[in-house]
Amino acid sequence: MSSANALLRATRLTLRVFAAHYRKAPLQAGAILIGIVLAVTLLTGVRATNESAIESYGQASELLSGQASHLITPLPGKPLSESLYFELRAQGFRPSLAVLEGTAVDDAQHRWQVTGSDLIAALSATSSSAPAPAPAPAPAPASAGQRAAAAPAKPDMPLRGPLPLAAMLAGEPLVVMSEQRASLLPEPWLTLNDTRLKVVTVDEGYRLGDRLLMDISLAQQLLDKPGQLSYIALFDPPGEGQQQLTSLLNGRGNLIESDQGEAMKALTNSFHLNLTAMSLLAFIVGLFIAYNGVRYSLLKRKRLIIQLQQQGVRRTAIMISLTLELTLLVLLGSLVGFILGLQLSYWLQPMVSVTLEQLYGANILPGRWRWQWLAQASLLTLIAALLACTSLLRELINQPLAQSSGQLSLQCSSQQAQNRLMILASVLGAIALILMPLSQDYRLTMALLGLVVIAIPLALPYLLRQLIGLLQGLCPKGLMSYQVSETRELLAPLSLAMMAMLLALTANIAMNSLVGSFEITLKQWLDARLHAQLYLRPPANQMAEVEKALSDAPEVSGLYKQWLLRSHYQQTPIFLLTRDPYSIEHTIIKQAREDLWRVFFSTNPDTTPLALVSEPFAIKHGKQLGDKIQIAALGETDLTIGAIYYDYGNPYGEVIIPPSLWRKAGLGELPLSLALNLNTDVAKFSQALKARFDLPDALIYSQEKIKAQAITMFKRTFSITQVLNSLTLMVAAIGLFSACYMLTQARLAPIARLYALGVNRRQLIWLVIGQMLLMVLLTCLVALPTGALLGYLLIHKVTLQAFGWTIAMVWDWLAYLELVGLALVASTLAVAFPLYQQTRRPLVSSLQREVL
Repeated sequence: MSSANALLRATRLTLRVFAAHYRKAPLQAGAILIGIVLAVTLLTGVRATNESAIESYGQASELLSGQASHLITPLPGKPLSESLYFELRAQGFRPSLAVLEGTAVDDAQHRWQVTGSDLIAALSATSSSAPAPAPAPAPAPASAGQRAAAAPAKPDMPLRGPLPLAAMLAGEPLVVMSEQRASLLPEPWLTLNDTRLKVVTVDEGYRLGDRLLMDISLAQQLLDKPGQLSYIALFDPPGEGQQQLTSLLNGRGNLIESDQGEAMKALTNSFHLNLTAMSLLAFIVGLFIAYNGVRYSLLKRKRLIIQLQQQGVRRTAIMISLTLELTLLVLLGSLVGFILGLQLSYWLQPMVSVTLEQLYGANILPGRWRWQWLAQASLLTLIAALLACTSLLRELINQPLAQSSGQLSLQCSSQQAQNRLMILASVLGAIALILMPLSQDYRLTMALLGLVVIAIPLALPYLLRQLIGLLQGLCPKGLMSYQVSETRELLAPLSLAMMAMLLALTANIAMNSLVGSFEITLKQWLDARLHAQLYLRPPANQMAEVEKALSDAPEVSGLYKQWLLRSHYQQTPIFLLTRDPYSIEHTIIKQAREDLWRVFFSTNPDTTPLALVSEPFAIKHGKQLGDKIQIAALGETDLTIGAIYYDYGNPYGEVIIPPSLWRKAGLGELPLSLALNLNTDVAKFSQALKARFDLPDALIYSQEKIKAQAITMFKRTFSITQVLNSLTLMVAAIGLFSACYMLTQARLAPIARLYALGVNRRQLIWLVIGQMLLMVLLTCLVALPTGALLGYLLIHKVTLQAFGWTIAMVWDWLAYLELVGLALVASTLAVAFPLYQQTRRPLVSSLQREVL
C-alpha cells in the first residue's frame, strides 16, 4: 500500500510540475489542442452530415404518418386512379394513404416538389417517425374537381402550430412548408402554376424537408391531374388479404414491398464514401499537427524529465503522468472539436441536401447528434495519439540520466526513423500497386487508395533529405551553403508539418484534376449528345396538341421524341426509355456490336430484342456486350445488350429499347418530351410557344440552358469535397504556422550566434524565410507527381467504379501553379510573424538561453 501511495504522490507532483511548465509555455499545449480540435471537427462534421442523410433514407415515411410496408404504383404507361383507393378502403385495407407527387413552378421559374395527401388518412395512420397532431373537427373531404377558393388579398404572418385541417379539407389554397424553408420566402404567399397559395409553417418535427404538403384535392387541381394518384401506401402487410388485394389490383396497379430506404442507401453509398474519405484525410492531417505539438512539447521537456528522474521520481510515475496529460488534452480537444463539428454539419448539410435532392431525388431531413460520436472520436484520437507517441515516450523515459542534448545523436536517430518510414511507405505502395489492378469494387479501391494516401507522407522526410542533399552539392560556399545545410537539419522538427502540408496539397491537386477533367468531359459529351436546338416538356394533357402543332409548323426542320418511365432491374431503380431513330443514333456509344443499328431497329419477331445500356448501369451490374437482362416493366421479355453508351446525367442507370418494342409492350403512346431543330430564331420561336400554349419557362430549354444547368449540377456534386479540401489545406496551414512558431522559438540561440558573427537582421530574416520556402517548395515538388497519381486513381478507378463515369484526365497546370503559390504565401505568413517577433528581442538574452 505504501508503494502505491508513493507512486500516486509522485504522479500527482509530476502532473503539477507539467502544469507549471504549460503555464510558462501555453503555446505547446495550444498546438496539441489545435490539431485535435481540427481533426475531430472535420471528422464529426462530415459524420453527422452522412448519418443525417442515411437516417433520412431509413426513416422515410409518408408525410404526417408512418412508414409504409407496401406501395401500390401505376402500371407502365397508365395512370393510377383514385377510385382504386376508395375501393381498397371500402374493402377494409386500412390504414392506407393516397399520395400524389409532382413538380410545380413559381413566378421566378423555380421548381418545387409538391406532395398531395389524404390528410385525414395520414393523421389516422400509425406514426412512428413524425409527430401527428390530433385532427381538428372538419367537414367531409373536398372532391377532386372542386376549385380552390380565391386567396385573401391581404398578406399576414405565416400560420404556426396545429394544421388548419378544416380550411385545408374545405379546399382553401393552403400549402404546408417547413419553418426553415419558409424563412427563405419574402412573404407568406407562394404562387405555383398560377395559383396563389397561403403558406402554413410547421416546425422541423413534421420532417417535411424541402417538400410542400397540401390536401390531395388541391394537388390534383394544381398539377392538373384530376382523379389521378402517384401511389397508394399500405401501412400493414396484406397478410390473409393478399389474394383479395391481387384481385383488386388486376390490370390497375402494381404491389411492391417498401425497401425501407435501402435502394437509396445503395444508390448514394459512393457519395457518402467520398465524404467519409475526405473527413478521414482531414482527420489524419489534424493528427499530424497534434503529434507535432506533442513531440515538440516532449523534446522541450527532455531536460526537465531527466531532472525529475535525478530527483528520485520513478519512471513509472513520469510515464503515467505523461499518459494522463495526453488523455486530458485529447478529451478536452475532442469535446471542443465535437461542438464545432456539429456546427460544421449545420453548414454542410444544406449543400449535401441540394446535391442529393437534384441528383438522386433524396429528401434529407434534419438530423440529430449522438453522444456516442463524441466517445468514438475521443477514443479514436486517443488510440492514434498513444500509438504515435509510444516510441517517443519510451525513448525519453529510458534515456541515460547523464545524457546531454546530443544534437548529433538526435540527427542520427531521425535519419534512421526516416529510413524506416521510407521502407514502410514502399511496402504500403507495393501492396496497393499489386492489388489495385485486381480491384473491381469501389470500396476495396478506396481502401487501397487509403494505403497510397498513408504511404505518400511517410516517404516525404526521406525524399526531402535526398533533394536537399542534391542542392547542397550545387550551392556555392558561404551563407547560402550554410542556409541549405541547416535546412537539412530542420527536417526532423518540421517533417510532421510538411507531411500534413503534403497530404493537403496532394488531395487538392487530385480533386482539382477530377473536377476539371470531369467538367471538360461533360462539356464534350453534351456538345455531341444535344443534337437539337430546343427541348420542351409540355404537360401530359397538352402533349398531343403541342406535338401536332409542331409537326405542322414550317419553322420546325426536325421534331424528335422521347418516351421514358421508371422501372426496376433486380430491385434496383432504373430509367427505361426509347427515342425516335435519329435521336437514338446520336447516342454516344462506348462499345457496340458491329451490326448494332440493323439488328436494333429490326422488327423480326424471331430475334431477341437488343437494348442499349448506359455505362453506369453496365458497371454497377457487371454487364457486358451480349449479356441478357430483364426489365420489370417488360415482364419476362429478354433483352440482349447490343451497346454500352456514355451517360453522365443519370446515376440510376438507363436502358434504351427499340420504339417497336415500346409500342408492343403498351408502355404509352404520348412522349414525355420533345426536341426541335429550327430554321428560324430559337428565342423568338420559344417565346411564341410559351404564349400559344401557356407553357412556363421551366418546361422549355434551349441547348445552352441545358448545358449550363448540367455543369452547375455536377459541379455541385463535387462542391462539398472541394470545401473539405479547402478546410484540409487550411488545417495544414495552421499546423505549419504552429510548427514554424515553435521552431523559431527553439532556434533563438543559433540565430543569435549568426548575428554575433556579423550576419545582419535583414540577412537573418531572409535566411530563415528562405529555408522555410525551400522546404515548402520541395514539398510542392513532391506533391505534383503524388497528386497526379492520386487524381489518376480517383478518375480511372474510384469514379468509374462508384458512379460509372469514364473521364479523360486533363492536367491543369495553371490551377496547380496557383495551388503552389498559395502554399508558398501561407508558409511565408506562417514564418514571418514569429520570426519578426523573435528577431526584435535582444539577441544577448537568446545566447544566454543556450546554457540555462
